[in-house]
Amino acid sequence: MDTDADSPLLQVSGICKSFPGVRALHEVEFTLGRGEVHAVIGENGAGKSTLMKILAGVQPPDRGEIRIEGRPVTIDSVDAALNLRIALIHQELNLAGNLGVGANVFLGREPTRLGLIDEGVIRRESKTFLDMVGLSVDPATVVGSLTVGRQQMVEIAKALSIDARILIMDEPTSSLSQHETKQLFTVIKDLRSRGVSIVYISHRLGEVKELADRVTVLRDGENAGGLSRDEINHDSMVRMMVGRDISQFYQHEQHAPGEMALEVSGLRTPAHPETTLDFSLRAGEVVGIAGLVGAGRTELLETLFGVAPALQGEVRVAGEVLELRNPIDAIRAGIALVPEDRKRQGLLLEMAVRENLSLASLRRDKRRGGFLNRSSEREITSEMIERLNVKTPGDRQIVRFLSGGNQQKVVLGKWLAMKPAVLLLDEPTRGIDVGAKREIYGLMEQLAKSGVAILFVSSELEEILGMADRALVMHEGRITGEIARADLSEEAVMRLATGGDAMAAAG
Repeated sequence: MDTDADSPLLQVSGICKSFPGVRALHEVEFTLGRGEVHAVIGENGAGKSTLMKILAGVQPPDRGEIRIEGRPVTIDSVDAALNLRIALIHQELNLAGNLGVGANVFLGREPTRLGLIDEGVIRRESKTFLDMVGLSVDPATVVGSLTVGRQQMVEIAKALSIDARILIMDEPTSSLSQHETKQLFTVIKDLRSRGVSIVYISHRLGEVKELADRVTVLRDGENAGGLSRDEINHDSMVRMMVGRDISQFYQHEQHAPGEMALEVSGLRTPAHPETTLDFSLRAGEVVGIAGLVGAGRTELLETLFGVAPALQGEVRVAGEVLELRNPIDAIRAGIALVPEDRKRQGLLLEMAVRENLSLASLRRDKRRGGFLNRSSEREITSEMIERLNVKTPGDRQIVRFLSGGNQQKVVLGKWLAMKPAVLLLDEPTRGIDVGAKREIYGLMEQLAKSGVAILFVSSELEEILGMADRALVMHEGRITGEIARADLSEEAVMRLATGGDAMAAAG
């Protein structure tokens, strides 16, 4: 017999939504139980964000029904959603950075006394909600001075202040450190134990496996299936998301490496001046750099690219000793870097796809007198859009409006146009969906076969195990060991990443 406790808190039936030329959702079904963490996953464009915006009152559905506690409801505005105690925490946080923490918690709902905002009530009550999410800050602290992880907690405290019973979290860990992510997980589990229902959207399937009680998979705007707690694993989720088996998800084939492409000896980076780094890379090799946050992996790539000039040591490309004073020196030597933060360091977000793709080639292709070579620009753009399968309405599209995966392809295309000898990739698939990941892996494989030497940093062990010919493992600025492909395992990598010795890792 169905009871109130057993029936869904939220029930979505037959939801449809279309935009000009695009069918975003078609007959989507979704339920959310009381005190449940329900993950919604799918590739970019699968309809996840559209469904969440409908639930949060940001967009109305074209058709379909939403029920809360069995009663049909109309959610035609954000206020209507808040009145139903539904709160959405956007991936791009929606806080007033110049106001205090307490002011943000009560923004738009300020308590008043004699017609004036009651600062005492804000301070007292916001402290209660901040304590609930484990955030120990003075409510008067200006939000803009907090880390992104702490701002995330302010957003959750704000949701709790409206007594939210349904909390929608869209890619909540995309900008968080490992420590902040761990703290967020603790808060989510605590909220679940207190009966708050959470809809969790993430490309990070490891997080979904750890947190979710159930998973709903969307593909091309439709339900592709669902998984219960004991069915949730990486392969099942990916298979549903892409609609095919993933036995060939990592397309890497080891082949005989070519000539020496990169040699590093006695290198001291500004981030870890007390340690020296020695390693080499051959043409056609794909070498992964593993390690925990703070191990010095990104700093190594930045030093090799001349962003942070080396304090000491020697770097050779194809046998030539380089003086890496700045990135221009690296580019001239045939080194390219795809940075971890593509939005801040890899792209000009307000410029078009064409301008971004041709950016690195401007100096090489300029006309006499320093003028832009428009024909070369068009040629590069056309070639890279086709080669990398960049999904864009056209080469004049502003890069900001592309999906994360397509933005990453633009960053890659910019450097591939330079035909680099050594390609440095820092977290090449961070924040992109599983379909785009597969395309990036395929591209890495093509480049390696063509003789490009690839050195890539990844925090996803599966990526290291799947794509690397061998792995260098770093801990506190030093390389603690090297693992051949035949010996690569999570245990071997983690032993070295936490400071263990190479002999133990190999054993």
